[in-house]
This record gives sequence, C-alpha cells and structure tokens, in this order.
Amino acid sequence: MSFPLIATVGLLLCSNIFMTFAWYAHLKHLGNKPWIVAALLSWGVALFEYLLQVPANRIGYRQFSVGQLKIIQEVVTLSIFVPFSLLYMKEPLKLDYLWAGLCLVGAVYFMFRGNMT
Repeated sequence: MSFPLIATVGLLLCSNIFMTFAWYAHLKHLGNKPWIVAALLSWGVALFEYLLQVPANRIGYRQFSVGQLKIIQEVVTLSIFVPFSLLYMKEPLKLDYLWAGLCLVGAVYFMFRGNMT
C-alpha cells in the first residue's frame, strides 16, 4: 500500500468521526435546545473534521482523482456511520446497511477499475 492511500484513509477515518458527531450527536443530546445552539456546537466540532479532511484530500489527490477520493470518502463515511448509529445512537441494525455497503463496493469497483491492472 502506498503512503497517499494510508494517509488519506487514516485522516478521513478520523475526520469522519468528528463529522458524524457534528451532524448527528446533537439529535441525542440537544433535542430540547434551540436549533442554533446545536448548529453552533456542531460547527465547532466540524472544524476538527475540516482540519483532517482537507489534508486528507490534498495528500490523496497526489494519487487519486476527485471521483476516487469521493468514493473513498463515502466508504469511510459508511464505515464510521454504521457503528455510530448502532452503538451511540442505539438505532436498530437493518439489512439496508448491507445493501448500501454492497452498492459502495460496486462504486469502488467502477471508480478504480482502470487502476486495477
């Protein structure tokens, strides 16, 4: 594996942890607060997402196209979101996660098939 791939995926994993909390944790903890409070707190958490996501994409762009970077991002997002949804938000496990994952496998194949030679 190459450095750009490892660095990109590692930074995107960390970035997505912040992103997922910024986007969804307020639903569990701030439901009785005005939306502006949730938005401002989420925005503060999202800053850390961007501090990791921007370098991830800059490093990744050395080796991958923008489309490939986006597909990597989506795979990472689902990989973080599913455990977050199940463990933190206590949502039930649904077969839909499997189907979404299989669709992403297809997306990865089509975005990277030219690089698989």
